[in-house]
Amino acid sequence: MQTASSRAGLPVLFVMATEAEYGAHLRQRFRPFITGVGPVEGGVMLAAALAEARMTGRLPGLIVSLGSAGSRRLEQGEVYQATAVAYRDMDASPLGFVKGRTPFLDLPARIDLAHRIDGVKPATLSTGGNVVSGAAYDAIAEDMVDMETFAHLRAAMHFDVPLIALRGISDGAEELQHYGSWADALPALDAHLAAAVDRLLAQF
Repeated sequence: MQTASSRAGLPVLFVMATEAEYGAHLRQRFRPFITGVGPVEGGVMLAAALAEARMTGRLPGLIVSLGSAGSRRLEQGEVYQATAVAYRDMDASPLGFVKGRTPFLDLPARIDLAHRIDGVKPATLSTGGNVVSGAAYDAIAEDMVDMETFAHLRAAMHFDVPLIALRGISDGAEELQHYGSWADALPALDAHLAAAVDRLLAQF
């Protein structure tokens, strides 16, 4: 497990979906664990890493999930900390379950995150397996969208490790047209995410 600092004497684990979001500024601060893109890869890979860490007595004291997100209502290029995370793929409502709640799992549709970083703006986050663009935002109640944070959170919860989520808004103001619409925003987000990480490390 790659770390940059510690909390209560235990390592802080930084987790990202892809190397594409890991720019020059972040590289000066930590080496992340890369889980891959989407809820399945995010959950499986992080859970496997945490299981191995527990067996060797090296569970982290804090997990920081960070990267890009989309939003039609938040400032493009700004970094936000997730105050609550929902799983937009889960919909068992035809069976009478509340949309967003996993059947037979005693969790709300939107899970609150307890920790806060001073000076970083708050927002709610929706995780799912699709890239959201244009009119698809109409169906989402949360402020921003990504593809991994809920999965990272559930893995962290299973091992009783707290999680903080930082997301930089890469797109959403306009409908996505191609890969470059997302990738071109990443260098600026890298600097802003690094500044948020500095605030986190100073506080924790």
